Amino acid sequence: MTQTEMTPKQIIAARVAKEMKNGDVVNLGIGLPTMVPNYLPENVEVILQSENGYIGLGPVNGDIDPDLVNAGGQPAGINPGGAFFDSLFSFELIRGGHVDVTVLGGLEVDQNGNIANWMVPGKMVPGMGGAMDLVTGAKKVIVAMEHCNKKGGSKILKECTLPLTGKGVVDVIVTELAVFRVTDYGLVLEELMDGVTLDTVKEKTEAEFTLGEKLAN
Repeated sequence: MTQTEMTPKQIIAARVAKEMKNGDVVNLGIGLPTMVPNYLPENVEVILQSENGYIGLGPVNGDIDPDLVNAGGQPAGINPGGAFFDSLFSFELIRGGHVDVTVLGGLEVDQNGNIANWMVPGKMVPGMGGAMDLVTGAKKVIVAMEHCNKKGGSKILKECTLPLTGKGVVDVIVTELAVFRVTDYGLVLEELMDGVTLDTVKEKTEAEFTLGEKLAN
């Protein structure tokens, strides 16, 4: 399937999958991030960790077990060698730096690597969940989100306006239009998705950014 045949979320998930390395311990946020394993290269296997007390999550095989769900409450399976544990141990793994990569959605991300992804003031929310711990405890934080909100406004800003989940924690931003990396020198546009022009990304991105080596040459 080519990018022209894929939905925006599929494009994002497929590109995020390329960030994974064989053997990575990976935590996936609810929604779009759960699509990432569908696009992993054949030579890459990751170990999925879920903050509700599992490591080694896999697809559902056979009958659904009502007691085996991912952090979003969706039915899941467990791979051979997987383990179950309580929330205390789960967050010891996260806070102790044992998660290699976390992939989360975002409401807003800014050029300083700040992320807001858990609430909009005035709207009912269940709480931050494990997001605050994950963005500070994981070795690599990838934000997987559509480039603009439902009103067409940029979600990649000069400065977040919503309550933050984490400050200066984001490493990579992947949208259906582009891939950005957050560096000590600011936001760097590393890659354009197929068929996307630089002018389009400039038009739809409020944040300031520089061009990576491949795009600058």
